[in-house]
Amino acid sequence: MRLTVLGCSGSVNGPGAACSGYLIQVDGERPVLVDCGHGVFGELIAHADPSEVAVLLSHLHADHCLDLAAMLVWRRWSPQRATERSPLYGPPGTALRIGAACSEYPGEVDDISDTYEVHEWSDRQAIQVNGLTVEPIKVNHPPSTFGLRMTGPDGEVLVYSGDTGMCDEAVDLARDADLFLCEASWTHRPQVRPEGLHLSGTEAGQLATRAGVRSLALTHVVPWEDGDAILDEAGREYAGPLQLVNQGQVIEVRRPVGGPA
Repeated sequence: MRLTVLGCSGSVNGPGAACSGYLIQVDGERPVLVDCGHGVFGELIAHADPSEVAVLLSHLHADHCLDLAAMLVWRRWSPQRATERSPLYGPPGTALRIGAACSEYPGEVDDISDTYEVHEWSDRQAIQVNGLTVEPIKVNHPPSTFGLRMTGPDGEVLVYSGDTGMCDEAVDLARDADLFLCEASWTHRPQVRPEGLHLSGTEAGQLATRAGVRSLALTHVVPWEDGDAILDEAGREYAGPLQLVNQGQVIEVRRPVGGPA
């Protein structure tokens, strides 16, 4: 399984910094796009045919989903326009949320069913898509957010936290993952950040340790925070391989040699 970071900026994008978007590829299968925040679609074009990707949305905040409006224009009107619908999985209300963003007229909702086959997540009910088994687990972030546990054809496990505050469900989600792609939006200063909305570096490290993950990759750092400080916090709580992801980075996700299937 191969992960390409299309964007990893938290909450808002910036110059050369797209919001959340991650391309997952399995050999011999069409790619899967996990989240599609501001700026992600432009990055996607360099790596995959937008008319062929399946899309998985963790939740419906703008920084995780609203570049799908650009993808819909591509899929409808470009010379490489889609000839078939692609799967789009997301929380309840996905078709309404994306349809409202795509409509040309205020107060109306575009029918996106010509290009997307929309499915809504059901907590802990796994689906099969493009060579992956994906289990959505509801986590602690408004309004309705799912972390995604993705298992590849060789048993390798990539877990994406989505956005979440600390919760036992996030530990269940990440249990024994080969790679835990975990949000760590800010440093651990409870007095200056909302409680239960996002993770600090400290909390991401604690969560990874509780879950026994084999490798931790931090993402979703907001532009006004210090990524190195967040990484340092996580390293004080988690003793395994640790990194802060960067846009354009490619990570191979594999089971350890001799590990369980």
